[in-house]
Amino acid sequence: MTSTLAIARRELDAYFDSPLGWLALTGFVFITGLFFALMVSDFSMQSTEIAYNPYMADQFNMNDYLLPAFFSNWAVILLFICPAISMRMFAEDVQNKSFELLLSSPISSTEIVLGKFLGGLGFVAMMFASTLHYVVIFYWLGSPDPGVLGASYATMFLLAASFIALGMLASAFTVNQVVAFVLTFGSLLGLWVLSWTETIMNNEWSAFLGALSMLSHLDQLIKGLLHVNDLVYFLSFIFFFLFATQQRIESFRWK
Repeated sequence: MTSTLAIARRELDAYFDSPLGWLALTGFVFITGLFFALMVSDFSMQSTEIAYNPYMADQFNMNDYLLPAFFSNWAVILLFICPAISMRMFAEDVQNKSFELLLSSPISSTEIVLGKFLGGLGFVAMMFASTLHYVVIFYWLGSPDPGVLGASYATMFLLAASFIALGMLASAFTVNQVVAFVLTFGSLLGLWVLSWTETIMNNEWSAFLGALSMLSHLDQLIKGLLHVNDLVYFLSFIFFFLFATQQRIESFRWK
């Protein structure tokens, strides 16, 4: 466990020792801030317009209108940023010839993978922490449900963990960080749009492919509705790609 945490700390420090980490953090804060300003402004105008309609005022609330839409946009932002976070995890070590030293140390492949994964999650946690002032503004504007707000943050963190797990596998298969980014983004985009097959094909295969899509497992979680099948999907996704990455790293020891 000590080795895992040491690798995680090293990985986290590496993000702030390079322009990549600062660019990712700045980009995330800027884009989410832009979406926040636009959507809160729209929500305020809509609220003013329906203030004189008691029926619509009861139906129009922050928990149903603003929060799900805002965090859905987060998911799209993470689709671009997480591949950039994960692309360097193994490719950079191989490129810098430090990967051989890591493999020759008395650290298991599992500890290496978990350490790098935790380092990436630590960086994501810092990105999310930089947006906590939004929560203060939400409470200043209205009365958001803390369960919906907490579920939205937890869902985005789970989604980011899934993206990074897949990106680690891509990074372990190439020495080129750009290739790792493209592989990760392309794979995630494919999984993202699988839900469209339900409306295009409308048969049993489309239902199966739709169930594999990440998009089909986000909507309910963002709304604070906990379904076991959605949690199982994301946890299984993370476990599968971490295990595949561990096997890939283990294969290097036999070369």
